[in-house]
Amino acid sequence: MICLKGNKALTLVVLGIFCLSSCGSILPVIPPALISDSTPHDTDDPAIWINKDHPERSIVFGTDKDEINGGVYAFDLDGKIIKDKSLTGLSYPNNVDIGYNFKLNDSLSTDIMVFTEREKHQIRLFSVPDMKQLDNGGLKVFEDESDSTMQRPMGIALYRNDFSDKTYAIVSRKEGPVNGYLYQYLLESDSLGVRAKLVRKFGEFSGKKEIEAIAVDQELGYIYYADENHCIRKYYANPENGDKELACFGGQHFKRDIEGIAIARFDDKSGYIIVSNQQAHNFSIFDRTTNNFIKQINLGTKETDGCEVTTAVLGNQFPNGLFVSMTDSKTFVFHDLGSLNLSAD
Repeated sequence: MICLKGNKALTLVVLGIFCLSSCGSILPVIPPALISDSTPHDTDDPAIWINKDHPERSIVFGTDKDEINGGVYAFDLDGKIIKDKSLTGLSYPNNVDIGYNFKLNDSLSTDIMVFTEREKHQIRLFSVPDMKQLDNGGLKVFEDESDSTMQRPMGIALYRNDFSDKTYAIVSRKEGPVNGYLYQYLLESDSLGVRAKLVRKFGEFSGKKEIEAIAVDQELGYIYYADENHCIRKYYANPENGDKELACFGGQHFKRDIEGIAIARFDDKSGYIIVSNQQAHNFSIFDRTTNNFIKQINLGTKETDGCEVTTAVLGNQFPNGLFVSMTDSKTFVFHDLGSLNLSAD
């Protein structure tokens, strides 16, 4: 049995070649719809902006890590870079997320993209799709830490409370304490721009490696994050519901690092939590409502950090929704969600 890696596995999957999972079982590679254009440095994390008026014109944003000329690149649904919507000259952009209907003032709202700029100890915020800067050059995070090594943000996810109309950014970092590893900021806008107000510090850490990936289940109101060598942790997204940990699950289903987390959400509240099993080069699938393990799938990607998913129909190209994942060839891999067959066999 030959186990191919990286783009070779993606290219030859049509020949029916298989790879081994970390458990020793044989997982067939699920072929992608396409592979994106390459970025210059080191891809990490994708986010999907859904164009509600023209879904076929939706945009995938993906980070490209470099300390001097990092970028957040915009891709169309053919995987081609959209130059006029891409941002470059950034200092190690790490993770990215999309939010909808962010209030700029009493009468104006916009969709937003946020990402962490690690080496400047800040998060950035731009409107989408016009890519206007809303943050006056950056919003500093972890400012109360005296140790600069604990001020370097990595993961980020947005939570919008539909009842209060408030939008929050949840941020993780390269290094942090065993308690209060994540900070949650309320994003507030006025005539001077957007401010980030710290509203809570929360989140347990095993101390084994680091916490990067964060995902928010908007409808059910939960935050999930990857304590990389330990488990997937679950908390309430609304800070008013308290800081009690709700679950720590799934660690036994990963070879080592628990990486990118994506939540496939359906209208009946069913769905799946898809998590990168980085060193095994596959993904572990969990039930959205019970958090029970379902199975692993192999998409042919290698050393995957970030991933993202939408169940929305994105035109003829992705009629069942879209799953995007990073691979180590400086590209992002696009799958029609229906091809993943996420349910139990």
